[in-house]
Amino acid sequence: MNLFDVYPLYDVTPVSAKGIIVTDDKGQEYQDFYGGHAVISIGHSHPHYVKRLRDQLDKIGFYSNAVQNPLQKELATKLGEQSDCEDYNLFLCNSGAEANENALKMASFQTGQSRVIAFKNGFHGRTSAAVAATDNEKINAPINKQQKVTILPLNDVTAFTAEIEKGDVCGVIIETIQGVGGLDEPTTKFYQSIAKLCKENNAILIADEVQSGFGRSGKFFGFQHHNIKPDIISIAKGMGNGFPVGGILIHEDIKASLGLLGTTFGGNHLACVATIAVLEVLEKENLVENACELGNYFNEKAAEIPQVKRVKGRGLMLGLEFDFEVAELRKKLIYNQHLFTGGAKDKHVLRILPALNITKADLDVLFKKLKIELKKM
Repeated sequence: MNLFDVYPLYDVTPVSAKGIIVTDDKGQEYQDFYGGHAVISIGHSHPHYVKRLRDQLDKIGFYSNAVQNPLQKELATKLGEQSDCEDYNLFLCNSGAEANENALKMASFQTGQSRVIAFKNGFHGRTSAAVAATDNEKINAPINKQQKVTILPLNDVTAFTAEIEKGDVCGVIIETIQGVGGLDEPTTKFYQSIAKLCKENNAILIADEVQSGFGRSGKFFGFQHHNIKPDIISIAKGMGNGFPVGGILIHEDIKASLGLLGTTFGGNHLACVATIAVLEVLEKENLVENACELGNYFNEKAAEIPQVKRVKGRGLMLGLEFDFEVAELRKKLIYNQHLFTGGAKDKHVLRILPALNITKADLDVLFKKLKIELKKM
């Protein structure tokens, strides 16, 4: 049996990793400034994380959600305290797409409506309603197109007002910082306007924090830069540091009923321990503050490179925009400089999504290697 082709693959085979260093099957070391799409939040094989998972494996790794699992309550309490979202309730699942799927489902249950508003260049996952709300025609199958989704320009209050006031919208889903799309952001004015309009028109505001959450933006959640309160917050990526885990935070004004949501693997013992370990490291090592500080340092270093048109994003969810497509630059950084970076739908943007415990010295190396390859172009 062969594998179903999904991605074009670089000729690199990682076999071990520690911190931001990834080692391949030939013994070559690579510096990881991409973290597997912002998944590695506290560094590869962090000793506290490894110990927590190893200890849990010696006890119990999984049982169904038909029995008590105190780790879920421990996780919910710790997450509420650290994120300042104690007035939300937590539902755990397995991925960002599943988180957004459940968020959209809850919005429809709550309002009795079915149309969704999403935004240009947004990415919310590859499943049913989540992919229908994703602005990428190539991955949107005919079965997904049955969903009622209106995709609007980001930061266009006039267009948004016209659609939300039609009265048939169940939910509005928005990334605080666009990931795949290329690090574009809603302005504070726009975010606050749509939050207000959602309330006035009985629509659920969903903050997609799958990539920007868990400290990556320099605050625990990206929407906290804008002084708004979403109805539902979707999370995944960095919350498990590589363990597959996702979830939604549902504001307590939205009431639960038995059977409304469900999952087999979501919130299993290992997933909970992985996420608790990440939260413990974030807190102990002050990594949200580190992300904020290093985001500022990143901007200073980027200003030294004339080819950089602008820096996009916040904290350690960043992009360097050039006036040329970056695919070839990414290849050279991998094969010549042994350094992982990311691309975006905007082919002119080089994405930088490292672990939140990197240092200024690590960024110095990144920019040194970047300058070497840019001089050759």
